[in-house]
Amino acid sequence: MTSPQTDTNAQQTVRVELGTRSYDIAIGRGLLYQAGEKIANLLPKARVAIITDETVAGLHLQALQASLDAADVDHVSFTIPAGESSKRFELFDRLCDDVLGARLERGDAIVALGGGVVGDLSGFVAASVRRGMKFIQIPTTLLAQVDSSVGGKTGINSRHGKNLVGAFYQPALVLADTAVLDTLPLRDFRAGYAEVAKYGLLGDEPFFAWLEANWQAVFAGGPERDEAVARSCQAKADVVAADEFEGGRRALLNLGHTFGHALESAVAYATERLVHGEGVSIGMMLAHEFSQKLGLLSEDDVARVKRHLLEVGLPIRIQDIPGQMPPADTLLDIIAQDKKVSRGELTFILTRKIGESFVEKGVDRAQVQEFLKEKLDA
Repeated sequence: MTSPQTDTNAQQTVRVELGTRSYDIAIGRGLLYQAGEKIANLLPKARVAIITDETVAGLHLQALQASLDAADVDHVSFTIPAGESSKRFELFDRLCDDVLGARLERGDAIVALGGGVVGDLSGFVAASVRRGMKFIQIPTTLLAQVDSSVGGKTGINSRHGKNLVGAFYQPALVLADTAVLDTLPLRDFRAGYAEVAKYGLLGDEPFFAWLEANWQAVFAGGPERDEAVARSCQAKADVVAADEFEGGRRALLNLGHTFGHALESAVAYATERLVHGEGVSIGMMLAHEFSQKLGLLSEDDVARVKRHLLEVGLPIRIQDIPGQMPPADTLLDIIAQDKKVSRGELTFILTRKIGESFVEKGVDRAQVQEFLKEKLDA
């Protein structure tokens, strides 16, 4: 894995190498207040449309607007309701119309200020309006900083499942201000941490061991938090550079997501019951337990994963989701709509040991259904 670079201001920079579409991920405290200067340097004379949600607007929009004003960057702002339910056609349509109505041009920029919902939706708008505008990510959640803001996946949800409509569209810049994470509720920070742990579990056992020793410092802030974000971003950048459009290796980043997305869909994306990172946590636990059931993974490794996720306060069982869950055959039907399904065959990310995940195609449906029934009945 390539090492993140540290600049003279104690900020770290991760480069996503994609030829002419390469871009930097800047990581550090206080970057929100430097956003105007960085955007002006990257896109001289460009106008900016900020897309954010109601929660983030109350916390951080004024600081971003002041930074843009100081750099003489002309801007407009559009605010959407907070939550997964905003990733839908109606809001996508409205935002496209808003951006066009503001007379922004192809060389102007959409700036996503928010978590994964804002980033996914804004990126799809940027990819679509005028057949592609500039796009800048300023992620304000841990989950968005280490996952959804990096790699160019954009989109919205369908009644058939999560993220089934969208585009691969790379940003021009990502600014991950780790200080804004101080405003996150503990539940949301924990949910984002699930994605951090994922990078160790899928391909970097030493990083997972580092997290086992340092997770409390990551939660507290300071250099360990910056280091965890930078190492996560570098892990994702390396995978994206090797497989931008998820033709092979990039699918590994979906460790825990096949199960997790099905659980989110099963609760109709009701965040009072389950947020994305919690679904990923349960999904990663299920992926490791399913790997053990198939004879691929040791009981000790399963116990180690369970111990760490429980230690940081993340859910690990389907029963940890409040309310009634659908039966195994319904969950299997949802999984069959997963984006990794090919010619009707199920694809899962399985693992041989911590840090050694792999893509398994053609997984037997009956085995998955039996496993889900066991977990629902446990």
